[in-house]
Amino acid sequence: MSQRITVLIPCKNERENILECIESARMIGDEILVADSGSTDGTVQMVHAMRDCRVIQGRWEGYAAFKNWAIPQASNKWVLILDADERITGELAVEIRQQLSGSTDDVDAWRVQFTTYFMGHKLRYSSWNNGAVRLVRRDVCRYQDQLVHENFKIEPERLRHLRNPLEHYSIRNYDHYFEKYIGYTELGARQLRHAGRRATASSLLLRPFFRFFYLYVLRGGFLDGRIGIQVCVLRAFFSTFVKQARLWEMENLAAQNESAAVKTIEPGVSLAVASESDSSVRGSKAA
Repeated sequence: MSQRITVLIPCKNERENILECIESARMIGDEILVADSGSTDGTVQMVHAMRDCRVIQGRWEGYAAFKNWAIPQASNKWVLILDADERITGELAVEIRQQLSGSTDDVDAWRVQFTTYFMGHKLRYSSWNNGAVRLVRRDVCRYQDQLVHENFKIEPERLRHLRNPLEHYSIRNYDHYFEKYIGYTELGARQLRHAGRRATASSLLLRPFFRFFYLYVLRGGFLDGRIGIQVCVLRAFFSTFVKQARLWEMENLAAQNESAAVKTIEPGVSLAVASESDSSVRGSKAA
């Protein structure tokens, strides 16, 4: 008999995705737990109306922190984390049930691959998804403290791999892409800055071209046709370049603030020196 599983769906303002996501989660979930971080578009009301889902609501403090808050609230010891724009397939549901039907004493998590769709088109070669740990043991696994692209740290001997992928309907249109990746580039730049990385002339100028060559030529993005061109250009000359540019922006702002602070302090120092000089002169005259 297969062990019971909770499907955890973190979301915010996902009314366009949430119903289909939950429908796919029903294929595998003994419990469907929707963790909302402040939706204002009616997402929570839609989930409540379905009646077979449990809703929890919490304050957003970052991707990793929010998911780490939600995971322990699952009723079952196995948790499948599913973003609202992802779908479980029948083949993946069967495979997960088979995995959980046997002994799992030596396993803490499973990694899954993705089939990515860009504006409705399946990406065969230019997909940006390289797989992620998604099926985890509730009482063991927590996300590492990262601003973006958060992940678990699992001992290799306790990690397994699922053969069947999740379907990821990532981008609906260009407005959706820019809205999504403007935020990602800022978080990515902040993460680089926290790690001590600097934006250099070469990283601003050359890194986007190298990225495009890798994605379009070496990874075979050209085989995805016109969609592949768009995806590779966006990832290289928007995501990669803007992240480096925002890193430079943060460095530049920090330098300007430091310079302004020094200029603010200097007049005070001069006044203090002048005051001490005046006191010395008055003391000499009195003597």
